Amino acid sequence: MKILFLCNHNANRSQMAEGWARHLMAAKFEAYSAGVEPTRVDPFAIEAMKEGGVDISGQASKSSDDLGGIEFDYVVTLCSGAAENCPYFPAGTKVAHRGFDDPPRQAAGETTAEGKLRHYRRIRDEIRDFVESLPASLG
Repeated sequence: MKILFLCNHNANRSQMAEGWARHLMAAKFEAYSAGVEPTRVDPFAIEAMKEGGVDISGQASKSSDDLGGIEFDYVVTLCSGAAENCPYFPAGTKVAHRGFDDPPRQAAGETTAEGKLRHYRRIRDEIRDFVESLPASLG
């Protein structure tokens, strides 16, 4: 099964979900991530995932258009912006939403890297729990 994790910028939540799915669910899913308005992979997301044992440093931020017309079985939006602006997918694709806090927004008031990472770690772990529950949590 092919799964796409979609977020606004493909910078952290969707990158983490792709990393976890590749790491934990490779036998069940071929995982991808994309953004509605892609930017770059967040260095704090890379660091938090590295601490969790998953290297996402080679992943790149991309749009769904960059994925070459792959037909997905599932598209999971991970933020409200992506859910509201989700591109069209063929009728056979199941689209689901599972929102997570935005790590940069949660970490905005922090003045140290360690303080910022605390928020990324929490969201990383929440995303891991979600990915581990796939595909049952998709209905």
